Amino acid sequence: MASKLDQLRAVTTVVADTGDLGAVARLRPVDCTTNPTIVLKAVDAPEYRDAVDEALASGRKQSGDAARVAAATADRLAVSVGVELLRLVPGYVSTEVDANLSLNVAASVARARQIIDAYKQRGVGPERVLIKLASTWEGIRAAQILEREGVKCNMTLLLNRAQAVASAEAGAFLISPFVGRIYDWHRKSAGKDFTADEDPGVRSVRDIYEYYKSNGIETIVMGASFRNTGQIEALAGCDRLTIAPALMDALTSEGGELKRVLALAAAEPRSLRTPEDGICHWFVSGDAVDIKRPDPAGPMDETTFRWIMNEDAMATEKLAEGIRVFAHDLQTLRRRIAERLQ
Repeated sequence: MASKLDQLRAVTTVVADTGDLGAVARLRPVDCTTNPTIVLKAVDAPEYRDAVDEALASGRKQSGDAARVAAATADRLAVSVGVELLRLVPGYVSTEVDANLSLNVAASVARARQIIDAYKQRGVGPERVLIKLASTWEGIRAAQILEREGVKCNMTLLLNRAQAVASAEAGAFLISPFVGRIYDWHRKSAGKDFTADEDPGVRSVRDIYEYYKSNGIETIVMGASFRNTGQIEALAGCDRLTIAPALMDALTSEGGELKRVLALAAAEPRSLRTPEDGICHWFVSGDAVDIKRPDPAGPMDETTFRWIMNEDAMATEKLAEGIRVFAHDLQTLRRRIAERLQ
């Protein structure tokens, strides 16, 4: 019998959540996702020595403010990591907009355009790059602008259905709902572990997937941030799953049958809205939340989005935490680059 990883490939597009070139070459994912933490690791990775040296050489040719030069050099390295990964995969690479811009629409759009231009200068067209944006209200609005320009976006740090609905309505190409971070929060809050079927992170992705498919939404659902293989198996059949090499290796070594759990199926459209009374019905951590909206048949509005996020402690806390972690790692990367430039 084929390994569980090969069985998964038959029902789901497998994406590697790594910058490890050796692992990517060995595991043969279709796409790769990166983030500031992954780029930071590349600074000391022997396989990226040439890319790091090239970025540093470019930085040393620049003049002006040292912090600005270090930031530009770090940006160049992030694209270099993406270019190296694209030599090994047939599909996309995701490159992240600076986390500290997650609450700024104009700055996020400008940074995304810079990333796309930097790839073009390396001979890589926008058809192979996904721009990662945090699923804040501002990040979603930036995605809406970029998608209209033909730039495909990957909405990251996505933790509830409000973010998923708003991202789809903005025309985002792909969303990355975070299984593991949802699981972490609920495990700590409840003081207990969960089976795969009980796992709040798994259930969140299943809910979003079913909502998208039953309403004909084309935005791709890519489960992310896994803690164990059970979570991955419980989402077999999802459009895409981005998986760390260690978990891909575990699936390779595991025997037995992997069953498809999620599948396209005829279903009655699932509405969040009741136009008759103007009330939208949401479930936040298992509790019903009814929200009155001025235009219940229209797209998600900012007030409703922010209120739903406010009512969802898990999503609010984990979104803010994720932005802080990525911003910290970006600053660490720039500091390391500044040290190397001296």
